[in-house]
Amino acid sequence: MILRDIQAILSRFAKFPVVGVFGPRQSGKTTLVKSYFKDHTYLNFEDPDTRDFAYNDPRGFLEAHRNQHGIILDEFQYVPQILSYIQIESDEKDRPGYFVLTGSQNFLMNQAVTQSLAGRIGILTLLPLSLHELNNGGLLSTNFNETLLKGGYPRIYTDQFNPDEFYPSYIHSYVERDVRQLVNVENLRTFRKFLQLCAARIGQLLNISDLAMHCGINQKTAERWLSILEASYILYLLTPYHENFNKRAIKAPKLFFYDTGLACSLLGVKTVEEVFLSPWKGHLFESLIISDFYKQFYNNGTQPSLYFWRDKNGYIEVDCIVARANELFPIEIKSTETIKSDLFDSLEKWHELTNTESTNSYLVYGGNLTQSRSKATVIGWKDAGSLIGKIV
Repeated sequence: MILRDIQAILSRFAKFPVVGVFGPRQSGKTTLVKSYFKDHTYLNFEDPDTRDFAYNDPRGFLEAHRNQHGIILDEFQYVPQILSYIQIESDEKDRPGYFVLTGSQNFLMNQAVTQSLAGRIGILTLLPLSLHELNNGGLLSTNFNETLLKGGYPRIYTDQFNPDEFYPSYIHSYVERDVRQLVNVENLRTFRKFLQLCAARIGQLLNISDLAMHCGINQKTAERWLSILEASYILYLLTPYHENFNKRAIKAPKLFFYDTGLACSLLGVKTVEEVFLSPWKGHLFESLIISDFYKQFYNNGTQPSLYFWRDKNGYIEVDCIVARANELFPIEIKSTETIKSDLFDSLEKWHELTNTESTNSYLVYGGNLTQSRSKATVIGWKDAGSLIGKIV
């Protein structure tokens, strides 16, 4: 088992009557909760008999599995009505951490949890392996191109899967199992094309009408499908920071994938050499680093406060901004392995615009040196895996 950073804060969240661990399929949720809550009874709602019992007799189901330690309900979103009965039990009995829920469909889960368990549940988000976790486990490559290709899904490393074996199967099962439960997708081939088109726009400003046109669907369908991909932890939209800048800032978000291995597979990139030569290399690297920032926030049990900045004329663009209280920390992300003076240009323009000093700015690059410079602190890509802890 690969040690997960989020384990360090699980005890904090186990004080709630209900603990929720949510994230994409295959991110390691089940392994995590079974190893931490060793004495809990484990039940999986993907099992038809278990799901049928819970669906038809939720009160009897909970009573049948009552024990002194607790219950893990894996993929609980298949039987959302059970949450009302969990609410009653949680209110009547003082049992911290008795119920542990895992799930992989954020839209259904948020809807159900908001209605039934508000104030009673401590929620954690577990994404695929972070740079810090890979490094601690001796699994992080010395070549970031290989890390881009392999991504962070645990089974790539624990079962030594080739990315070209794992990801096509993952995509197929995701489309077949999850998408059809969230929305009526009549043409799965068109949805797969939509997925591929999203991957081809990784790191770029979102243009819904362009996505819809190239996929041959209407804009409303494109918006719905995009929300499904967000709800299933496949991709996310990084919003622009525009507070206090009035109309100077662009308002469109940027599209990123939580996992670069998955994005590479959708792009047809199958080898480290192809990653190195890929026109998407820079955007994939940016996605790797920003997604890891999300993981660092989530692994500490906090909500990400991440943005980017671009003015309407494209004169100033900062790849990532971390907001902390009244401070903003601009971060430039470049896949080059050589530090050149022009890499600091956007940061310098940002400081001119905001009338701030360079002490809070960072440059993450594809090399290994970490050093302080007058224009910013330079961070090697591996060391970026612990950057958020130094900022917040």
